[in-house]
Amino acid sequence: MKSISIQFSEKIAQEFYMLQVSSIRLDGDEDENFRLKNTEGETYLLKISSKETKAPFLEFQTEILNHLEKEQFSFTLPQAIKNIDSNFVSITKIDGKTRYIRLLTWVPGRLWSLINPKTSALRHKLGKAASQLTKSLETFQHPETNRIFDWNLADSAWTINHIELFNDNQKKIVEKFQKSFTALQSSYVKLPKSSIHGDINDHNILVSEELENPSIAGFIDFGDAAHSQTINEVAILLAYACMECPDPLEASLDVLSGYKEHYSFNKNELKCLFTLVAMRWIITVTKAAIRRAEDSSNSYHTISEQAAWEALHKWNKISSEYAEYAFRDVCGFAAHTEEIAFNKWAQKNIFQFSELFPTEQIKEIHLLDLKVSSSWIGSRHQFNNLELFEYKINQLRKKYPKSLIAGGYLEPRPIYTEKEFDKEGNSGPESRTVHLGVDFWLPAQTPVHTLFDAEIITAEHTDISKQYGGLIILKHTEDGICFYTLYGHLSAESSNRFKTGDTLKKGDCIGYLGNAQENGAWSPHLHFQIMLSMLDFKTDFPGVTFPKQLSVWRSMCPNPNLLFKSKKLHTSYDATTADILHFRKKHLGKSLSVSYKEPLHIVRGDGAYLMDSYGQKYLDSVNNVAHVGHEHPKVVEAGQEQMSLLNTNTRYLNEEITKYAAALLKKLPKELSVLYFVNSGSEANELAMRMAKAATGRKDMMAIEVGYHGNTHSVIEVSSYKFDGKGGKGKPKNTHILPMPDPYRGIHKGADTGISYASYAAEILKRERSEGNEIAGFIGEPIISCGGQVVPPKNYYKAVYKHVRDAGGICIMDEVQTGFGRTGSHFWAFQLHDVMPDIVTMGKPIGNGHPLAAVACTQEVANAFANGMEFFNTF
Repeated sequence: MKSISIQFSEKIAQEFYMLQVSSIRLDGDEDENFRLKNTEGETYLLKISSKETKAPFLEFQTEILNHLEKEQFSFTLPQAIKNIDSNFVSITKIDGKTRYIRLLTWVPGRLWSLINPKTSALRHKLGKAASQLTKSLETFQHPETNRIFDWNLADSAWTINHIELFNDNQKKIVEKFQKSFTALQSSYVKLPKSSIHGDINDHNILVSEELENPSIAGFIDFGDAAHSQTINEVAILLAYACMECPDPLEASLDVLSGYKEHYSFNKNELKCLFTLVAMRWIITVTKAAIRRAEDSSNSYHTISEQAAWEALHKWNKISSEYAEYAFRDVCGFAAHTEEIAFNKWAQKNIFQFSELFPTEQIKEIHLLDLKVSSSWIGSRHQFNNLELFEYKINQLRKKYPKSLIAGGYLEPRPIYTEKEFDKEGNSGPESRTVHLGVDFWLPAQTPVHTLFDAEIITAEHTDISKQYGGLIILKHTEDGICFYTLYGHLSAESSNRFKTGDTLKKGDCIGYLGNAQENGAWSPHLHFQIMLSMLDFKTDFPGVTFPKQLSVWRSMCPNPNLLFKSKKLHTSYDATTADILHFRKKHLGKSLSVSYKEPLHIVRGDGAYLMDSYGQKYLDSVNNVAHVGHEHPKVVEAGQEQMSLLNTNTRYLNEEITKYAAALLKKLPKELSVLYFVNSGSEANELAMRMAKAATGRKDMMAIEVGYHGNTHSVIEVSSYKFDGKGGKGKPKNTHILPMPDPYRGIHKGADTGISYASYAAEILKRERSEGNEIAGFIGEPIISCGGQVVPPKNYYKAVYKHVRDAGGICIMDEVQTGFGRTGSHFWAFQLHDVMPDIVTMGKPIGNGHPLAAVACTQEVANAFANGMEFFNTF
């Protein structure tokens, strides 16, 4: 079929709609599409049908739009526009063939396929908007919706006839889901039906133009509308909403959380949903392969092929059973179908710890705190020291000889540091941290016995089970309820005693706790876990899960304490974010701000990362405190050693201050030979300005626009970032501000603007001198931090320093943010500017965030400051 020219589309707009327009060609699957814009700036969509399209089918699409036009949506849909003869469909001849023409209003927005990032919140909004559309189409009826066509999911069995188009690996995946689709038919055909859009794909979803907090702007193209299972609409939506996501299942849950607001799912729909999503991708890749074989020149025909294959490969790795539980959970059902029944059974039965460990007649529990915020486990280098951990456990046993040392269920732990516990989530890396069982610390070779009659499912001691050491999994049936129990960290001999299919009687010995060398973990202990399903696992089972999956795994892996009913075997959790915020608002100063719309509850630092109370890691790219990483072991050790020895002031002699001063002086130019130690960067800058005023006998200071130098009174007065900001009272009389020396966005642009920016200092000094006033000093940062990490242009500081010194002033360089090698090429950032300050201040990094700071100055400044008044600071 010969393409229609842009000029011809403009002619059609004039002939049939009396529109003078300019036209742009758009992509399309079957129709030829043009965006039209008239002289008033109004925009339209012109659609010219392929030669195969029939008029009734186009009229049907118009009737859908007219039906939906009556509804009130939070988004926009296209509207059909009548031609000069008051018809919605126009007819013309092109190359002797009848072609049909429609004109629609233009729906503004950005295509979903072009949105980045696609956030969890936006996917939720997509689900909510799409469910509104679904609800409105429930009452629409038309004969054309009953047609059979390839893109209708209900008819997707046709893809079986084209399996030879794929390679062997692709065939395995496609055949797996095709067989699943066939197996579902008896229940699938009974699912609720309605009219559906049928193609809510990433090129038919429009997102608003706002870059922050965008919304769903509209949906377009009703050409695949059909009367079909309503769940098909959801499956198609999920297929495109989670395509190209690292974790497509998690992304689909975002959509479902919004969709359920206007649609009530039934359980059988959710049982089919996982397979239906895959079948949509299979239709996509099959269609693309057929069209490629036909040598289609339309690139739109294969636009989603690669992304669909990638999604299929990811989907294939997900347990369909787990996916169903996740769908049930987000839609308001109990995730696992047997959760409620098991909990009721467990309530009626009680077991003793002595039944699990008959040689240990202990009834009391001492709960060990291993959660992310635990100080007992120490930092990573401490809890990864297995000998140290075993020593601490043994000390606890001595302290609580009549108690069973236990670790809690659903406890978020930071201890799982191996790569196999990590994955790439849709918003960045995620780690499995939440413990799904309970732990019991007992001596090696302590026998473990089964609480129920059992069948051996797994008895392994291999690499695949290294997180458990010796691993045994048992299957039980009690009162018609099937469940499993897992015993990890047993000895190698224990797992060699059985083979799959062996049976045990209640009270039989399962095995013995392994020692620290063979049990795959810390000191001897048992990991005990209950599962209501084995999912697709054969020789292993997760003992830890991701926080985002917690509600599903909680349902699949009930609390083992349901059996024992111990009042002390309950994990204690940190205060909630809401509780902390409430207390802060009530009892801490209202000017204390919190970062981010959803505040982070940070309880641990580790190197370059911060961790929240569930162990989620955040790359710390904004923290200006921990210079050599959070909880650096050398810093921790030094602090602990000093606190265990002495904490006093400088009126007593102690070698530590002189040793540190000597080490610091080696890093400074010889001109800066005198040091003062204080508690913070604010104090350092306060002292520096006091020294400048003492050395000159003057009181005025010069600083840079949007500069920030601390939170005490004097430094606030030279911090434009504060006094020119919200709550500030403007520039004090004794402060003089230079324009921000920004070579990209400032008054002067370009790399050679340093002298131009410095000239403002000369003007201020000249003006003040003419009024009988003199400047004590100038304070500035080598890179202006709060102003936007602005690097002043070349020669700026050289020229400013010359002007200041010619006027008898002191030059202070604030290295609180930039010092100690933070800029990379030099240890001190002022060295970037080839200048020598009279005073240099340093803060947070000097003590890796601990309350320590310093002022370095020349001997001349120090001598002028030593006027008889003692300087004292209990740093």
